Amino acid sequence: MTDTSQTAVIYERLRAGILSLDMTPGERLTERGLETELSASRTPVRAALTRLEAEGLMQRDGRGWMVAPIDLAETRDLLEYREIIEAAAIGLAISRATDAELASLDLMLEAVDPSGPGEEVLRAGTDFHVEVARLSQNPFLVAAATGSMTRLARTRWLEVQTEASRAHSRDGHRAIVAAMRQRDALTAERLAVEHIRQTREHLLATLEAERRRLRARGFAVV
Repeated sequence: MTDTSQTAVIYERLRAGILSLDMTPGERLTERGLETELSASRTPVRAALTRLEAEGLMQRDGRGWMVAPIDLAETRDLLEYREIIEAAAIGLAISRATDAELASLDLMLEAVDPSGPGEEVLRAGTDFHVEVARLSQNPFLVAAATGSMTRLARTRWLEVQTEASRAHSRDGHRAIVAAMRQRDALTAERLAVEHIRQTREHLLATLEAERRRLRARGFAVV
């Protein structure tokens, strides 16, 4: 296996562990320890860690590394940022996407079972938001949507723990797509902002309530 392919494997494994919270926020790691655990050489391990650092999921800790803590202030800021990004992306998608492309958003939503595994629901939600950005035909909005969803993935994991919250999210997405297919930009943008704000309120309330329990489990929540 080449260093490039080994880096990809290590990156995906570590990223999955971080996003699912199997790797504790604030957990300290060393390159040498990961080399032994993953039976890998230092170059691909370091490359994978550096890539995760760029995504805000890993931090340097002296000579070692640390899984990035969950930052409530950052979560709040990112959700505000999402309001701006997604409203802009929706407006451009409505003016630029074909009817078939907008209809494909409905198909994405129909393929998601809210009673299914949380990991699948989370991934489907991310894919939906990134696809809306892609339909804007603006690569900077795609990068912004992808980056913000990645940085929010661990906190969003807490949000999709119940079937009720998953169904609520799906219903919000359906309403947004219905307005987009009607080419009603004002309504679609308003629904998107309302959806994100409701998500923000619920998510921050959940994180505040979970703060002590997460800390008791060793999670770094700041």
